Formats: sequence, structure tokens, C-alpha cells
Amino acid sequence: MSGSFGGWIYKNSPIPITKKPDLNDPVLRAKLAKGMGHNYYGEPAWPNDLLYIFPVVILGTLACNVGLAVLEPSMIGEPADPFATPLEILPEWYFFPVFQILRTVPNKLLGVLLMVSVPMGY
Repeated sequence: MSGSFGGWIYKNSPIPITKKPDLNDPVLRAKLAKGMGHNYYGEPAWPNDLLYIFPVVILGTLACNVGLAVLEPSMIGEPADPFATPLEILPEWYFFPVFQILRTVPNKLLGVLLMVSVPMGY
């Protein structure tokens, strides 16, 4: 019977089962002495991955981003000129009716009263 009850091991189990290395095996000891064979039994995430590999990956990604930003900067738009005013300054679309009222009415007080009357629905 191939089950995982009381010491039996599933043969086609989707759950990985770790087995302990036989350190008395001379072939395994020779591989471990050469720096090979340690992945057969898994490798701990701490400190190998978390302490040594992740910072290298993070710093490499940051270095690539900074390098691309310095070597090939992308312009979002044309550079701003603080001394040049655009020909026509327009407000956002939701302020446009009130802006037109202020532009067309010569009297400022009347323009303000008409602006107040817009939300009231007169």
C-alpha cells in the first residue's frame, strides 16, 4: 500500500516530501565537499536567499532604473517657460459655464450674482 499514514510515503503525492540526507553516503559527502549536491535536499531561504540574493536583485533593479533614467530620459512634454503665458487660458470643463459668464458680463458684481444663480437653477 502506498499511502502516507504512519510512516508510509505517497509515490505520486502533489505535496513535496523532504527526505533527510544520508551523510554516511560517501558519494553524497564527496559532492558536498565540492559544493554540489546540497540542492537535492532543499536549501533554507534564510540566510541564503533572503540575505544574499534578494538585495542583489533589488539593487540591480534599482541600478537599471536609475541608469535608464540618466542615459535615456523621456520628456513628458515640452519644458515649461515661466515667462510665456499661453494665448488662451481655459478652466476645467466643470468651471467652463461660470467662466463664460464672467467673460461675457462686463460688470463684476452682476457676473458674481449670475455665477451664484447657476447652481440655484435660475
